[in-house]
Amino acid sequence: MNSAEGRRVRKVKESREAMAEAAVDLVLEHGLDRITVEAISERVDVSRRTFSRYFSGKEDAVVDPLRADFARINAALAARPARENPLTAYHRALHDWLDDEPAAWHRRPRSGELLRLLHQEPSLLAAYGHVRDEAQNTSVRIVARRLGVDPDQELRPALAVSLAVGAFGTAVRFWIAPGSTAPLPQLIDAAFAALAGEPAPRPTRK
Repeated sequence: MNSAEGRRVRKVKESREAMAEAAVDLVLEHGLDRITVEAISERVDVSRRTFSRYFSGKEDAVVDPLRADFARINAALAARPARENPLTAYHRALHDWLDDEPAAWHRRPRSGELLRLLHQEPSLLAAYGHVRDEAQNTSVRIVARRLGVDPDQELRPALAVSLAVGAFGTAVRFWIAPGSTAPLPQLIDAAFAALAGEPAPRPTRK
């Protein structure tokens, strides 16, 4: 990639991120029903036509930062040592993301707000489900490559990822629950320990 192409790629990425961040800010400030694509576009000074090149609607823009987070988790999963079993690899990939990503969910108060909102707004939950399913399918392909099997013929990759994603999702639901005080990394550890039939780590407060 030459320097001009690199600049274009960076500009596209920056534009997408700016619109997505504006969408999240607006929906948390005013609620989903009170924001429009025009309002998001105006916040970052782009046209509606430009917005539509990146997103299918306001819901798609709101969940886009979560799409980026799942992509980081999958990148961490692909980088885990081949000797690790799939559940261990996914668990440690989550920690790689939690430990190394400055904007990981447990470091951004609004991440919890956004995740709670997703479960209150059916259209946002549907958009999030699409993002999550895309990421899960990518995880299955990564695990299949690690195991050297065909994901369409061998059930182990899909089963392992379903268990890992289920553990992650359960930890997140407990993390965003009203009155919750346990940190997300600890809840993830407890969920994976439960999968392995091990005692949960001793709880600590945030």
